[in-house]
Amino acid sequence: MHRVGLFLLFFCAQLSVAHADLEKARDLMEANQFEEAMQALLPAARSGNAEAEELIGVMYALGLGVKRDDIRAFDWYLRSSLKGHPGAQSGIGWYYEVGRGMPAPDLVRAYTWYVLSAIGGDPDAAISQEEVIKKMTKAQIEQAHKLIDDYKSWIYPLE
Repeated sequence: MHRVGLFLLFFCAQLSVAHADLEKARDLMEANQFEEAMQALLPAARSGNAEAEELIGVMYALGLGVKRDDIRAFDWYLRSSLKGHPGAQSGIGWYYEVGRGMPAPDLVRAYTWYVLSAIGGDPDAAISQEEVIKKMTKAQIEQAHKLIDDYKSWIYPLE
């Protein structure tokens, strides 16, 4: 078999395994079996699966099967966010908005990530975006739009 054919076969098999692991992890989370869910998510997350990374972020943010850890939650959300996961992008926005696990809130970055999340299709992001902008100055909004333009062309190059 040609090298490209072997690569595609291997890649498709890996996608199938990752999808099965995600479904198993979701089922475990629904059954409140969070430690087992984490074990099911880790291989996919370590392979760069944005959905698995986001779910691990949720688990650390809420302390589900692990000790709540805002720094680790933020880190897992960030990994997923940079791959275009809108739920993780909203999570990043929330962390910046409230400043949990950070020295202080950062409304510029909160607004930036909420806008990116809305672009990605998160229906709740627009509501969060509207609430944050009420607390921002004109200069902060302008700065956020510069960041949005920078990230948007990288995260959503086809938009």
